[in-house]
Amino acid sequence: MTVDRRPGVVLTDHVLQVPLDHAAPDGERIEVFAREAVAAGRERERLPWLLYLRGGPGLATPRPLARDSWLNRALRDYRVLLLDQRGTGRSTPATRQTLARRGSPREQADYLAHFRADSIVRDAELFRRHLIGEEPWSVLGQSFGGFCTVHYLSYAPEGLREAFVTGGLPGLDVSARDVYRAAYPRIARKNAAHYARYPQDVAAVLRIAAHLREREVRLPGGGRLTAEAFQGLGMMLGAGSGSYALHDILAEAWVTGVSGPGLSDAFLERVRARLSFAESPMFAVLHESIYGQRSVDAKGTGWAAEAVRGEFPQFDVDRALADGGPLHFTGETIFPWLFDTDPALRPLKETAHALAERTDWPDLYDAERLAACEVPVVAAVYADDMYVDAGHSLRTAERIRGLRAWVTNEWEHDGLTAGDGAVLDRLLRMARGEV
Repeated sequence: MTVDRRPGVVLTDHVLQVPLDHAAPDGERIEVFAREAVAAGRERERLPWLLYLRGGPGLATPRPLARDSWLNRALRDYRVLLLDQRGTGRSTPATRQTLARRGSPREQADYLAHFRADSIVRDAELFRRHLIGEEPWSVLGQSFGGFCTVHYLSYAPEGLREAFVTGGLPGLDVSARDVYRAAYPRIARKNAAHYARYPQDVAAVLRIAAHLREREVRLPGGGRLTAEAFQGLGMMLGAGSGSYALHDILAEAWVTGVSGPGLSDAFLERVRARLSFAESPMFAVLHESIYGQRSVDAKGTGWAAEAVRGEFPQFDVDRALADGGPLHFTGETIFPWLFDTDPALRPLKETAHALAERTDWPDLYDAERLAACEVPVVAAVYADDMYVDAGHSLRTAERIRGLRAWVTNEWEHDGLTAGDGAVLDRLLRMARGEV
């Protein structure tokens, strides 16, 4: 085991060999990596464990540089396990480079079918038993990590002492199309708030979109910046400071060279950094599959965000250009054409299509077990969360026995990290009956 001491925190690396398919424990195995974090000076204390499941899918757990953000609050009470969910970070990677070894796109899709919440929770259970035996631990699930937490409550509640969820109570029986039909109006509200704050951005966005319609623009690294890809910057609008950051990017878009006005290299690099999936390709490849459940939608997910988009004309580029806008940015929406414009995704195009066509996704949530839940659960539900529908979350909260929900508009979806520990502190006090 590798031990790394950083300001205020001691980090210890752990690696487990786990089955690729937990239903075939004697078959192929992959590695799952996790980093244990404990407050400096408390390494030898017997502390309760808190498993952290981050958002995603397909995103590695952030590497703490010091004892800061929500981790600072957690380390007052817990020894924390930061899990790199399978396929991410230092776990056996799943990228265009590694998946090519799996064979055909269909074979790659079959492999990735084992990278959803059900497999992640079973990996966590192996880690729990490896670290503390049969003693239960606590779990903190942020965003998609909350989806994993609700699966944990459905299928392995005996492993949990308590559960905390921030911005991540999923709809138990909503299809992928239901998710995006609910999402587009929320995304539209975030756009309206942005343009109310920065009315000058209406013209700025239209000017950039018109430029992208008229000529081919390449990002550093070779990706194509189409008008629709440009709309993907709306992912930023779901974070507390996202509108301000988006405005700053737009304000520095243009430079005048020998050929006249054009998009600046600095602007294109900032856009590339926001839009590229090179660091997290599985976020795009697996995104809609996290909603797949055969009992909810026997037809599969089928590029739901693209299928539903036409019902919301305010996201249509050509209509906005013809009408004088405003043009709405999109949000946490993955479209099939991304696999043409992003070099990191292009080799995975057929694999993504195979996953979109898949119809045999196992169910993820057990409503009967959740209704009989004996694990204390507290959840932060953000009132106008752009990423996770508050209505879906509150209906789920009503169906998990004993769950206490804190509904707030003080924070956006990134409240756990942006709040410097305040959100987690509130949930901990709720769990202890202090509020």
